[in-house]
This record gives sequence, C-alpha cells and structure tokens, in this order.
Amino acid sequence: MTMDHRGMRRAKREVADLAELRGIVEKCPVVRVGSHDAEGVFVVPMSFGYELAEPVPGEAGDARWTFWLHCASEGRKTDAWAADSRVALELDVPAGVVSGDYSCAYSYAYESIMASGVATRATDADQKVRGLTAIMAHMAPGAPVEFSPDAVKLVDVWRVDVDHLTGKRRE
Repeated sequence: MTMDHRGMRRAKREVADLAELRGIVEKCPVVRVGSHDAEGVFVVPMSFGYELAEPVPGEAGDARWTFWLHCASEGRKTDAWAADSRVALELDVPAGVVSGDYSCAYSYAYESIMASGVATRATDADQKVRGLTAIMAHMAPGAPVEFSPDAVKLVDVWRVDVDHLTGKRRE
C-alpha cells in the first residue's frame, strides 16, 4: 500500500541518514504500537527486535525495515491486528529539558522514529524463531539464544513490515 505522507513541518530536525536512523532505533528499549479496534484507538509499549534491508548501491529502492514483536496469543492487540493489520510505531530517546528565558521557550530534546506498516502474525516455527532471535539481538545483545519448541508454540510473534518511516531530532 503506497500512501502520500506530508513533509515534516520542521524539516531541519529531520533525520534521513540511514546509519543515524539505525542508531536511534538501537538506543530505544521500547516501541509503542498504535492500533484501533471497536473500543477505539490504543497504544501498547512493547519490547522489539528489527531487521534492516539496506538498499543495494546502484539499484532503485529504499531501505526496508521490519520490526518484530512478541506477545500472548490472545488479547486486545492480537484481536485488533487480526482484524486490521495497519499499525503505527513510535520510538524515542529522551535527551533532557531545553531551558529558555521564559516558560514557553522551554522544550524537550529527543530523538524519535515514527513509522507505519502492516502487522502479520508469524505462522510457522522458523518465522517465530527468526523474530524472537531479532528481539533477543536488540534487547540483550550477546546473550545466548535458544528457544524450546514448546515456548515457540505458545508465543505469538508478529512482524511489522514498515511502509513509511521518519526520524527526528531536537537537540
């Protein structure tokens, strides 16, 4: 699905460099996933992993981001994603208060990622292990990674294939 996206209002704060975007994602311990269902809109903080397929030099195409999430196999978010797979993602790194000469001059420094994409439930053990391995690589780099077949069967693993991603920095 291709959608038109409005440009960033404060373009000077946009982070477009792929290495810098990856650096922001690496610093984030949590992704917030926005969804909606019959009860309304909601946001859920989740641990995550990701994969980044960088564009091949000399070929057309953009970087492709995939975020991996895991959760129980039933509940509000899994019901919502099964009914409407469109989700929004938000990740941020706080960098402290920016002071000013008067109250309205105060602000907050940060780095952030905003993305949208499609959530798809992993349907086989290999996909689940791939996603869980990506989550472990992000959440606990260098930790031993091993998943029992029973644990893999019990957990739901979702991949979010991103169709739009922007980064922003306020220093």
